[in-house]
Amino acid sequence: MPSLGPITCVTIATLDVQRMIDVYHLHLGYALVDHGRVSPAQARLWGRPALAGRRYASMLPGGDGPTFLRFVESRTPADYVAFRHMGWNAAEMMVQDTDGIAARLEGSPFRIIGPPADLSFTDKIRAMQALGPAQESVYLTSFKEKMAEFDTPEARHYVDRVFIVILGGPSVQVVNDFYHRHFGVAIAPVMPAVISVLSNAQGLPTDTPHDLAALALKGQSFIEADTMPAATLPRGGIEGELPPAIAMVSFGVDAMPDSLEYLAPPTALAEAPYHGRRAAVAVGAAGELIELIERGG
Repeated sequence: MPSLGPITCVTIATLDVQRMIDVYHLHLGYALVDHGRVSPAQARLWGRPALAGRRYASMLPGGDGPTFLRFVESRTPADYVAFRHMGWNAAEMMVQDTDGIAARLEGSPFRIIGPPADLSFTDKIRAMQALGPAQESVYLTSFKEKMAEFDTPEARHYVDRVFIVILGGPSVQVVNDFYHRHFGVAIAPVMPAVISVLSNAQGLPTDTPHDLAALALKGQSFIEADTMPAATLPRGGIEGELPPAIAMVSFGVDAMPDSLEYLAPPTALAEAPYHGRRAAVAVGAAGELIELIERGG
C-alpha cells in the first residue's frame, strides 16, 4: 500500500500573487524560486480548467528545502472566515523563536489571532497563530526540546518549512480512517486539546476542548486532524476556482492508490514541485483537495 509524505507543497488561493510574494519574503524570509502562469495541463489536473493562464508563484524558506508554498491567482468568496469551514485550516511552520517572530509580525499584514503560548497538553512546544493576506492561517511553532513521540525537523531558518497541515473534519475518526485506508497511515491516538483560534472563530469558550490527532507521515511531516464543531460549514468556493485560503496540500507518495477517484488522470509536469514526476488530485474525507506527487523520476 502506498505511503504518504512528506508534505511537498501548500497551495494558497489569492487575488494578488505579487502581494503574497512580498509579504512572505519581507516578514517570514521566504524566497521566490518559481513563478509563471498555470498551464492548461496543470489546470486540468486540478479539475479547474478555467485557471489556465492565472499567475502562480512558489517560495521556499530561505530559498531552499523540500516544502513549497505556492500562491495561485484565484477568486475566493468574500464571506470565507478561517476555522468556520471543513478542510485545510492551517499550515504549521517550524520556527526558531515563536516569541521573536510574534514581535516581528506586530503591525505587519499578518494578523495575530493566537499569541505565543505553550500547548495545552505539553509545555515543551510553543506556538502562535496568525492570518495572512489571503485569510490563510499559519501556525508558527518552536520546540523547546526534542520529543521522542514527534519526529520533527530542525528549524534551519528563522521561519522554516511547513511540517504540519491542520485538517478540520467531521471527526478525528473519519479522517484517521480515510488516510489509513487509502495510504496506510497509522491510526493516530485521539487527545482533547484547547484550540483557541477554533473556539474563538466558532463563538465557543476559549478553553473548550477539541479532539485532535497527529497523523505521522513520511519525511518528518504530520496531518493534525481536528474534530470540527457541529455548526461548521463545508469549504465551498466559487465554481471553477480553488477553495479559499489553503486550497490544497501536496504530498509525496510511492504510487497513486487505485482506491481513490482523481479529478483527472495522473499527469507528469515539469515545473516545481513536480520536476517531471506524475501527479494527481483527489478529494478527502473533509472535502479537502489532496495532490499526490509520485516520488519516482
